[in-house]
Amino acid sequence: MIKLGCNSLVKDRDNPGGWIDIETMIHLIHTLRLDSIDFQLDRGFRSLELAYLRRIKILCHRYGLPIGFVGVGSGFVGTAQLPNRGVVGASLPPEELQRRIDEVKGAVDVAGFIGAPLIRLFGGGVPEGTDNRAAVWSTMIAAFQEVSDYAAERGILIGLHNHPPAVEPTGDDILHILKQVDRENFTFILDTGRWRGAPGTDGSEAPDSNEDIYKYMEQTAPYASYVRAKIYKIDSGREEWLDYRRIVAILNEVNFNGNMSIVFEDRGNQCGYAEAIGLAVKHLRESLAESEG
Repeated sequence: MIKLGCNSLVKDRDNPGGWIDIETMIHLIHTLRLDSIDFQLDRGFRSLELAYLRRIKILCHRYGLPIGFVGVGSGFVGTAQLPNRGVVGASLPPEELQRRIDEVKGAVDVAGFIGAPLIRLFGGGVPEGTDNRAAVWSTMIAAFQEVSDYAAERGILIGLHNHPPAVEPTGDDILHILKQVDRENFTFILDTGRWRGAPGTDGSEAPDSNEDIYKYMEQTAPYASYVRAKIYKIDSGREEWLDYRRIVAILNEVNFNGNMSIVFEDRGNQCGYAEAIGLAVKHLRESLAESEG
């Protein structure tokens, strides 16, 4: 049975550049009777000091909310905008690459402290126009392997999230990364809205007709241990940019039995975030129930 949770990452309309704080989101997710909560360590947290993290852990436990994953970092590939080539990948300076690796290792330690089994890390496509593309790719793979080995010693999994840098991936990109990293604790977090050509990636509500995001989900769903369910336009009562009945069918086809976590990215909804997330909960629960019946 697919469990339904929610990511705590929500922008604050009344505070441009700000985020709804973690405690507020924990209370909302509890009120909606969801099964889990996910965190982004650099959004909504007041501190990463142990005393504060302990309070967050205790609050989640009191509400019966397991922490599904913690998100961290910007990935292990740089980006550049080049004339006539658009956005391409780029090698990170050695000190920046090391900083990002150390950041992930620190998040692994935080995950162990608060009881989260999984870390979410960005990994996307590296365009053909990238200078030294093979070196950029191999450095990324080596970094994933290093943090996976560190996490394995602490009983934590690393989740590859289909999300730039440098660009949104295809299904093939994700399969290549999973195969080459080749670590038992390296798994896949399927984001429904972060594929090449997906609606929402460039602000457009229509998918790129040259890309088949549902095919990419079909390719990668067998490897997914977690799903991020993007919600963009929901004030009608159903998600208008993504077809969740089709997505749930894809997951059921591979007997997915993990967490599906709502990720609300407001695209002009008339209602506030709390009502929008409530509508998303109803819509996804109905989609899941229809697939079971």
